[in-house]
Amino acid sequence: MTAAIATPTLVSAETISQLPAAQPAGNADPAPRCAVAGVSGYVGGELARLLLRHPRLRGTPPVFFGRPATDREQPSAALPHLLSALHPELAPRTGEPATEVLPFDWSHLRDSGAQLLFLATPHEQSRAWVPEALASGLRVIDLSGAWRLHEADNRAVYRLTDTDPHLAASLQGEAVYGCPELHRDRIRTARLVANPGCYATSILLALAPLLQAGVVDLEHGIVCDAKSGVSGAGKAATAKTHFMYAADNLSAYAVFGHRHTGELLEQLHLTQDQIQFTPHLLPIPRGILSTIYLRLRKPAAPEAITTLYRDFFGSSPLVRVRNPGELPQIQYVVRTNLCDLGFELAPDGRRLVVVSCLDNLLKGAAGQAVQNLNLMCGWNEEEGLL
Repeated sequence: MTAAIATPTLVSAETISQLPAAQPAGNADPAPRCAVAGVSGYVGGELARLLLRHPRLRGTPPVFFGRPATDREQPSAALPHLLSALHPELAPRTGEPATEVLPFDWSHLRDSGAQLLFLATPHEQSRAWVPEALASGLRVIDLSGAWRLHEADNRAVYRLTDTDPHLAASLQGEAVYGCPELHRDRIRTARLVANPGCYATSILLALAPLLQAGVVDLEHGIVCDAKSGVSGAGKAATAKTHFMYAADNLSAYAVFGHRHTGELLEQLHLTQDQIQFTPHLLPIPRGILSTIYLRLRKPAAPEAITTLYRDFFGSSPLVRVRNPGELPQIQYVVRTNLCDLGFELAPDGRRLVVVSCLDNLLKGAAGQAVQNLNLMCGWNEEEGLL
């Protein structure tokens, strides 16, 4: 299936042809050429920063694509633009070449020699483009919600439509949910990785060890009270994200209807009456703090809960489990690719409060996408992230 997009004719062929060939990193196999479609937003900017500085990609610079040009636009719209015009913090140092952003076009993507495509695009765009990308032999890491959900009822929140429903259903069955701490082995060999949502990541990492161990009293239910900085709503301003609304304020939203709820149900194998997730908007730029309330089936000691978490995340370098009573804060993880987990256990040994903190743009989005890249390439999953 080919998305109905215009083909710009004025992108310089020289821009594509001058890209250096992929180079080996030490004794490793040659690094893949990576391409990013959708680099203008907050997540796209963080993804560009991480890829440009990734030690394995030195000598194999990523290719960046913006939105497609249309027939109605002026010819200049089809010309490359500079990444630093979108993200001034990524301006090259003195003597370094500028990084261009090309209008998206399938022929230019193929000419670039890309082998792995990141999609930091709207849900509808990712749903339309993934079949074409896979048919072209690309592996895909999609940062939207287009391919995260396998149940149609959960996916309905995105209101997606498919030109070829049979093909889309086949690819949906192939898509791997890109939470490395839960699906590390499947991610390594996947063609299509659906990067998790930021809220979902913070809650999944807090609950998965407990639910896998069977220690949660599900009859009492789980309450997830999560709060995110304004960047979680994206770069386009809305009535509820501009300064006059968000500053000096705290508000709940999407109660009983947030799009990340389906991820929690599917990944944790829970029903809607077993978990309540309520998101809130914090008046800060970035970061998520999720406070999770639950009851244990049997009394436990704090040391047993700590051991359970540390055993579960023993091979997960980007999750930090704090000592009992040491609760994470957003300031401990902001602008890092780490998720911090901590808890308090009531004196009765049954009432447990877990706190999970991460940066929504990094471990909750772009950093997790690069973590998936590392796994798909056979590298250490923390490379370029610590």
